[in-house]
Amino acid sequence: MQKNGSGAKESMVWFNGKMIPSGEALVPVLTHSLQYGSGIFEGIRAYEGEGISNIFRLKEHVARFLMTAKMYGLNLGYDAGEISRAIVETVKANNARSCYIRPFAFVDDDAISLGIGRKKISTTVSVIPYDSIFGSRKMDGIRCKISSWRRINSSILPIQAKASGNYLNSIIAANEASASGFDEAILLSEGGYVAEGTGENIFIVKDGTVITPGKDSDILLGITRESIIEVSRDMGYSLIERKLHRDELYTADEVFLAGTAAEVTPVVNIDGLVVGDGKPGKITQSVSSRYDRIVRGKEKKYSGWLSPVK
Repeated sequence: MQKNGSGAKESMVWFNGKMIPSGEALVPVLTHSLQYGSGIFEGIRAYEGEGISNIFRLKEHVARFLMTAKMYGLNLGYDAGEISRAIVETVKANNARSCYIRPFAFVDDDAISLGIGRKKISTTVSVIPYDSIFGSRKMDGIRCKISSWRRINSSILPIQAKASGNYLNSIIAANEASASGFDEAILLSEGGYVAEGTGENIFIVKDGTVITPGKDSDILLGITRESIIEVSRDMGYSLIERKLHRDELYTADEVFLAGTAAEVTPVVNIDGLVVGDGKPGKITQSVSSRYDRIVRGKEKKYSGWLSPVK
């Protein structure tokens, strides 16, 4: 790694095919994506396991990254193999073991017109050391607030796209929850059904059955969500995807969030009402434990979900 002016190590960033110090990754202040939110991104985790770094579900994340680019008409100029190699190279260049990986593509043009047209598209990959978005609170469970803001839907923006502008919806909901003393927000769909957290999918447990909102609830079909669904069923739990009413959150035996940054995070309070007995539930803990083993390469059955960085 390079060193910055303070003597601290400076991370390396993959920028349009070249590995450079992060401090050299400069763009104009009027860059289209900074002004208008036209960037696209992915959030990917790598975990240390048996002395190496394992990137979790790299293929699926890269596929979604390219799908988002297509939805927004961004020609990245790189295929899935090239993006995947860039991610692996960036993890290596930073000697990162457990980290968060952020592929990002944006309209690198300072023209103030809205249309993308033939504007320049730049693509970057960055990595940062990472533990959990909720820190130590994750162990005991977090407190959530039902947001007064509704989740955007496909008549407004492509909700399956990981686009920067989409997350203004999440930001305003998160701000509201934080100002009210809660750790996270839960958004409802336009129809009033439970959708998701600001950056996570949501699951409840009722009478031993795991339930999660389906595609018709205006959710992002998260890769972690997909993984938890498969793992839960493999563990023998009954799992149902369907519309979920708000009051079902209050009467659930267990509630948990699932996402790249959140992993599996128990929810113990919603709108000031205690969930279950106010502690992380048994099914939540068992699924969380299995997920933790999987991402660290301790479950051979799921080794195909890991891309080793050697």
